[in-house]
Amino acid sequence: MKIFSKMALAVAFSTGLIGQSFAAECIAPANPGGGWDFTCRSITKIMYDIGAVDSPVQVTNMAGGGGGLAYTHVVNERNSDDDLIVAASSATATRLAQNAYSGMTSDQVRFLGAIGADPGVIVVGKDSPFQTLNELLDAVIADPSKHAFAGGSAAGGFDHLKVLMALGRKGFKDILKVKYIGVDGDADAITQTIGGFTSAMTGDISGVVGFIKSGDVRVLASFTDERIPGFEQIPTAKEQGIDVVAVNWRGLYTPKGASDASYAKWTEALRTVGDSPEWKAAMLANGLAPFNKVGDDFQAYLATVIAEVRALSKDIGVMK
Repeated sequence: MKIFSKMALAVAFSTGLIGQSFAAECIAPANPGGGWDFTCRSITKIMYDIGAVDSPVQVTNMAGGGGGLAYTHVVNERNSDDDLIVAASSATATRLAQNAYSGMTSDQVRFLGAIGADPGVIVVGKDSPFQTLNELLDAVIADPSKHAFAGGSAAGGFDHLKVLMALGRKGFKDILKVKYIGVDGDADAITQTIGGFTSAMTGDISGVVGFIKSGDVRVLASFTDERIPGFEQIPTAKEQGIDVVAVNWRGLYTPKGASDASYAKWTEALRTVGDSPEWKAAMLANGLAPFNKVGDDFQAYLATVIAEVRALSKDIGVMK
């Protein structure tokens, strides 16, 4: 019999789930209301509603260490649990790459995949002289001292690294000369750019929608495979010759020691949700774009991203 924590029971009472039988559990490595909580609750509800799983899935919030507490818990205490899934995102991958989980590594769990993402974007003010991503990047390469980027993550975070990845695709290596100002969230970052304090803002589409609609900014590129639904006027970086896909994906992982049968079951359930009209409606309602990479396809993508984040983080001194 599965024993749930007091926190899990409290969540169950608050959501009206007491009295239901749970065969499986999804850990959201944060408090209720955040992105990981949304991932667990939305995906598992749809899984059950469309018959991808036979029973409702218990959601447990386990905040701490930017996801590190849940990760350590899974590795050390739940390694062979076939009935456990855990919410993850690009932040999970970045922190693993930067050794932020105290020696934990990405190969200590099995990633199921991701089925939606908040697309990364590069944004300039409406009066900016830059009309394309290449114009901006070429100007930075020509004289890094004259340009700065603002982002909602700290130096070395994913917003910062997106810019360095894009510059790297153009052969620019002297990344320590790239100016980056980390502020508290996308709204503060875009304010820096609108005010003329930075040349551009690096963030996610969800954080700039209001500014796009008001006409205060122009989005030079999205870091997605395809144009963002609802924002088809924004060209991708790939269309402009900059082969970078940098999104805040929403996905899941399972314990490494769980059976191959359970991995196959959860992978298929996640894939089924990703293909469902219910999930497409949830993405539209929450500002997410399609990003369907499940199973081996996702693990190959993740390995590439982690390797690049680790290399860039070393180059800029975030880690040794």
